[in-house]
Amino acid sequence: MRETRANFDVHGDFDVHCYAESWPLKTAFVISRGARTEARVVVVEVSADGVTGVGECTPYPRYGESVESVLAEISSVLPALRRGLTREQLQQALPAGAARNALDCALADWEWRKSGAAHSGPDWLPTVQTLVIADPDSMSEAARAAARRGVTVLKLKLDRQLVLERVAAVRAAAPDCQLVIDANEAWDGEGLPALCQALAEHGVAMLEQPLPAGEDALLADFTHPLPICADESCHTRADLPHLAGRYDMLNIKLDKTGGLCEAQALAEAAAAQGFEVMLGCMLCTSRAVRAAWPLGQFARFVDLDGPTWLAQDVEPLRFEGGRVYWT
Repeated sequence: MRETRANFDVHGDFDVHCYAESWPLKTAFVISRGARTEARVVVVEVSADGVTGVGECTPYPRYGESVESVLAEISSVLPALRRGLTREQLQQALPAGAARNALDCALADWEWRKSGAAHSGPDWLPTVQTLVIADPDSMSEAARAAARRGVTVLKLKLDRQLVLERVAAVRAAAPDCQLVIDANEAWDGEGLPALCQALAEHGVAMLEQPLPAGEDALLADFTHPLPICADESCHTRADLPHLAGRYDMLNIKLDKTGGLCEAQALAEAAAAQGFEVMLGCMLCTSRAVRAAWPLGQFARFVDLDGPTWLAQDVEPLRFEGGRVYWT
């Protein structure tokens, strides 16, 4: 089921069609800052010379975005698109964020389809499977079910409650799976070094964004017994100077970088400065996963399971056995 909430067209060098959709989830997606029951996305289609490219973004309230604000941002650059705005010029025309991502990915998709080239990247990528916040028994059962399906990396969404109990329950249920943890900024600095040590002893492979963005200086004050990954603290290359010494890894998402152009540049700059990379996504359809695909082969962890939460997907990719297949 999908619902169009907004719609406009513009004609010029490109015909542009922009609209919003709502995709119900199979079950609630629960993280430290709340629960969601639908994925609300904005889609941009650009057409010229008989070729159409498609881009998708997920407006994120954490970053001050809404469907309405994203549509307004896209509308603001439509006159420039009429005059032949390029992807390079787009980087200056809009700030990093969901709106620029949808446009950048649509233009990139148009370029790819126009060229007739094969898709960039491997035929499949490994992907983590997310376990949302629940009581330890429920997370244990979800982990056991995922392991039976062949998932090899589990990502645990956690708040500050029952951290070690939940991790222990998942570890017991899926002893052969790698575990990564995403706190979504929900923790504080009290006892964090000792907690990190305990997580490492449970075999946790990575901890993502334990502290709020802008309040993470403590991460530079102790030796990390497991890699710590920046998510909310890292959007573009401009953030890199503040991350050195605090984080070991960066979660790159197109909706944060504002599209593939900046995402690729961020990945290259991160590698040059010694950061490892995780490739992530928001709750989204398979359109957004296809757009991020070229970056997957360079990431230590790939987290592209957003479409698996949808009750129905559009032109779905195949998710099977801890992998996502280009189809």
